[in-house]
This record gives sequence, structure tokens and C-alpha cells, in this order.
Amino acid sequence: MATNKLALLRYKTIDECLKNRFRKWTLEDLIEKVSDALYEYEGIATGVSRRTIQADIQVMRSDKLGYNAPIIIADRKFYTYEDPAYSITNSPINDADMAKMKEIVSILKQLNGFSYFDEMSELIAKLENNVNKTEKKTQDYIQFEDNKHLKGIEHISPLYQAILNKTALLIEYQSFRAHQPSKEIYYPYLLKEYRNRWFLITRMKKYTHLYTLALDRIVEFHPLTKEAYVDHYGVDWNRYFSDTLGVTKSERDRGQRVILHFDCANAPYVRTKPLHHSQQVLSDNEDGLIIRIDVVLNFELEKEILGFGECVKVLAPRNLKEKIRKRLTKAHAQYVEREQEIKAAKEGTK
Repeated sequence: MATNKLALLRYKTIDECLKNRFRKWTLEDLIEKVSDALYEYEGIATGVSRRTIQADIQVMRSDKLGYNAPIIIADRKFYTYEDPAYSITNSPINDADMAKMKEIVSILKQLNGFSYFDEMSELIAKLENNVNKTEKKTQDYIQFEDNKHLKGIEHISPLYQAILNKTALLIEYQSFRAHQPSKEIYYPYLLKEYRNRWFLITRMKKYTHLYTLALDRIVEFHPLTKEAYVDHYGVDWNRYFSDTLGVTKSERDRGQRVILHFDCANAPYVRTKPLHHSQQVLSDNEDGLIIRIDVVLNFELEKEILGFGECVKVLAPRNLKEKIRKRLTKAHAQYVEREQEIKAAKEGTK
């Protein structure tokens, strides 16, 4: 028997609470959070009873829905997951839910082709493939770029809800340069994907400029419903990254004219798969392809250029050209040093 929508909302809210290990959860706390969720998403102002939440916890603990949630009571008072990595979202879906998903896929396929759904074609194909694979135990018939070991994917849905509902967040974050994670209050504004990696564009409470946080570097976070949310006015997020490759950009950065020369072997690749939507062909002949793109000079741009190795040359601007030259010279030096070490070792054995 399919689980009704309100019950799923309650289970999901309890799950989000128990995953949040920043605080301890009494039964009264869970009742309050579920009541808030019912009011926020369904407009139900009557709240939820103690008995209902206790029954929900028993259902989550059981095999009835396949959750088998390891919910324990610590200190005879506080509810938590015995396994910190557990979530009901990791549980397999039941037959009734599978039937609903097949019905949804069928409807989406019928709507696909209408202009409003053009951007959903990839999503519909991926969803149908996953449903068929789960139900029929078949192999993949379509493969998308994916990284099964990528951390932080589980944060996308709750972060999206925080942005949608304008909710401040307490985020524990550890950058690649930091030895220890730090906790700060952030105001989330945008989720952005680049090269199969997700990022959160946000602002720290104590500063005025924007930050880009990689989701795979977020240790943990939870919403601060009593903290006033501060919007970031004056930014059109649909245009903010239009002059950027990747996600590295400050509000002061502006796109610059970048001119690149590609050899003949790589010219067809760059013609058919432009580096950026601003790409213009300046020259295309037997000497190769010269293009112009108008983008911010950032780390992702350098990485893109370096990925072509000896097949591309930066013609402008001068500072980017010099930076790429220095990086290639440094890379070359590593091979020279290694060759000298090997030669010296051989001579030492004679």
C-alpha cells in the first residue's frame, strides 16, 4: 500500500532532524519541526500529535517501508541515528512507489518536445533509465557523466529548499587549504554545477562579498529558522556567470577578450564544441583556428587552456599569455629535473 504524502513529509522531516548532529532531539523537538513542515508545505496549522510521531518513528524503525532506520534514544531522552551516515533517502523504493515513478516517466515523455520541457530531455532519459534498471535489473542503456564517489550530492535537495525558503544556514566547511573545518552562518543564493561537481554561491554573515562553497567540502549544515535571512540584491543570477567558465568569480570580475589559436588537428573539436557561448571565429584556414571568447580570467579558464597542451597558444591578453607560459615552463622543468636525476643515478652505478 502506497504511503500518503503527509506521512512521507513527516518521515522526511524526522529524517532531516536525526541527520543533524549539531543538536539533540527530544520527542517534543521532533513534534515541533514536523508541525512547522506541515504548515510550511501543506498549510496545516493544527500541528501533529505526540502519538503520530511515535508511530512514525516505529514505522521508520521497521521493515514496513524498507527503512529499518537505526533510531535510538540516547540518555533516555534524545532521538538520533546510531549510524551517523544513515538516511531513509538511501533506502530502496517499494513496488507502489516504483509504479508511481513509471507513471510519472510516462507522462513526462508525452510532454517532452513542448518548448517548456526542452531542457528536461536529459533528465527524463536519465529517470527512465534508472527506473528500468531498478525494476528489471537490466544494465544501463544510456550513460551520463557521473562520479559515484563524489561527496556532497546528498546536500543538493536541502540546500535548494534553504534557497527557495530564504533560510540562513550554519555550515561546517573545510576548504582544501584549511587544516580544520570552521563553522559560520551563511545566506545561500544559488546552486551551480560545473563539470559534474556542485557548488553553493553564498555570503557569510560577517562579510559582504560572495563565497563559492564546494558541496563536497561541506562537512555538515543545518537551517537557522530564527536567524534573519539577508538577500543579496542587485545580482541577476541568470546573468552572473554568463561571462565565466566554471564558478570562480568575484562581483568585481568582468569578462575580458581572450584570443586563442588552435592547431588544425584540434580545430574541428573547438568548432563543434565551443569553449564558451561567446565564442567567435576570427580566422579558420590551413594554419589552424583562431577564436575569441569574452570570459573572466580564472582558474577554470587556465585549466581549460592547459588541457589542450601544445595544441593551443594564447594570443591575448598578455597577462594570461604570460601566466600560461610560466605554468608550462614549470611543468616542463619537472620532467627535465627527473631526467637529470635518472641520468645521475645511472652514472653513479657505473
